[in-house]
Parts: sequence; structure tokens; C-alpha cells
Amino acid sequence: MDWQKIWDTIVQFFNDNIWNIVKFFSVLVIGGLFIFVLMRILKAIFRRKAADSMAVRFVLSIIRFILWFSLVLVLMTIVGIEVNGLTTAMSAIVLAIGVALKDNVSNLANGLILVSRKKYKGGDYVIVGEVEGSIVEINFLFTTLRTADGRQVLMPNSTMVNSQVINNGAFPKRRINLTFSVAYDSDVEKVKSVILGVMASDGRIYEDPAPLCHLKTLGTSSLDFFSYCWVDGEDYWDVYYFLMETIFNELKRNGIAIPYQQAEVRIRQDTVQMPVIEEALAPRVEKKRVIEKKRMSIEELEDAKLNEIVLTKKKTSKKKASK
Repeated sequence: MDWQKIWDTIVQFFNDNIWNIVKFFSVLVIGGLFIFVLMRILKAIFRRKAADSMAVRFVLSIIRFILWFSLVLVLMTIVGIEVNGLTTAMSAIVLAIGVALKDNVSNLANGLILVSRKKYKGGDYVIVGEVEGSIVEINFLFTTLRTADGRQVLMPNSTMVNSQVINNGAFPKRRINLTFSVAYDSDVEKVKSVILGVMASDGRIYEDPAPLCHLKTLGTSSLDFFSYCWVDGEDYWDVYYFLMETIFNELKRNGIAIPYQQAEVRIRQDTVQMPVIEEALAPRVEKKRVIEKKRMSIEELEDAKLNEIVLTKKKTSKKKASK
């Protein structure tokens, strides 16, 4: 191997393309710095506008991808690669990939819809079908949920757009709905007073709109009261469990009975007499079955017909002899 020839070729290449090389690295450095500075400026602008952090990350990731892709095209032009043909080829490739990954393309488009319309924000507690949890992030393809028991669920963006989604964090206030059942001999006004008194004792519950409690239904074995109150979304579960425990204790403390299902068990003292047939088993009687005739093959049938013909001739000859 002629190392001197290889070295001369390398030196000749740099001598012929020195300005293109300088231009390539200059554009690479300047373009990279420009993208870095521009992204910092955009982050600052979004921060001043108090935009949702989850939406900001989504938009910035798309902008960053477009800028770096444009920079790569410029660098390829400097190197001497024909961009027009490459753009056409890449368009065909992108089209083929889009057809093959139509579901992912749909998720990407729906992700843009989620962010642009501001349907959800980070921390919203949503219910999608049988899955519920807090929204952590919306990326290109999936929406990440964190369930109450600490599990991570990746929900396709198409599902978040096309399905019925219950957003419990859309508004700052939430209403706590409660139902309590008491015995039929309870004083209705006293029950209402106890429930509303517990709600009035907690400062996390709004006084306007005021808590409410009414007799809802006359059940088969109880009086059913419906009550509700308004709290901040962040206090929903804490206040819910406080009300359930405290109202239960206050109802007992005020002598209000809470019915529950009961089962009555009776023990029979008499002896159960079961009817018994004392007769012994009858003797076995064999069934009369018809014996199926054996089917003859074609050869056996031909032999049988031949025998019948021979026997018939013998009988006729015997009759003639006797006459």
C-alpha cells in the first residue's frame, strides 16, 4: 500500500476544497449557536406568557426538529449533494412511512390538536374509559398519565381526542356528592342539621355556593339523604374522606341509627322425614334387538344370483323327470 500516494490525495482534496470545508464548519457552528440561542429566547417568551409547561415542551420539540433538519439540508448543499433530488426522494420516503405508520401520524396530528386547543394541562386528573390518572406529559405520539397508585399509562393521542374524556381538573372548584342512609324512625331535620353542621365546620368547604342536604328517596329499609358541597380541586379527596368519617361518627353520637342488611337464621328442632321407597331393584330385562343383516359385496351378490339360477334349473329338470 502506497501511503505517500494516499497522503498526497488527502492533501490535494483539502487544497481543492479548503473554502468549502471552512464554510461547512462555519455554518455548522453558527447554525448550532443560532438554534441554541433561538430556543432559549422562545423558552423565555413562553415563560413570560405563563404558558403551560407541557404544551411548551411539545411545541419547542417540533421547532427544534425543523431547525436542525433545515441546517442539515444547508450543510448538504455546501458539501455538493443535490438537494432537489434528495428532497424528492425524502418526500417519497416520508409518504411511504406515513402510509405505513398512519396510526402514529394520526397520533402526531391529534397531539398538535391537544396542545393548540389547550384541552388539558399538566396535572389534570382525567378519566378515559376504565383508565384514570393525572396528565404528566403530551409528546408526539402519546399522552402520559400517572395513576393514583403510582403507575404510568401511555394513552395514544388519538384516544384522547376521539374518546369521551372526563377532566376533573378543568375547573378550580369541584363538587363533592354524598348519600347517607338512616333508619325510618330518624328525625329528618335533625339528620340534615348534623350533615350540614359537619360541612360548616371545615374551612376548606366553600360557604358560597352553600352546602346542601335533602331527603332524596324513601328506600325499602332506610331514608336516603343526598348532600353536596364545593371545594378546591386539590382538596377534593381529603375533604371527601373527612366528611365520610366525621358524619358517620356524628350520626352515631346523636343517636341516629344507620340501617344495614340483616339475615335471619332459624334452627329447626323437628326431625326432617324424607320419603323413601322400600322396594328393591327390579331384575334386569334384556332388550330384544333386531339383528342387522350383513351387506353383501358385488361378487357375493353375483354368486348368489348364479346359485339361484342353478337351483331353479335343477328343480325344473326334476319336475320334468317325475312327469
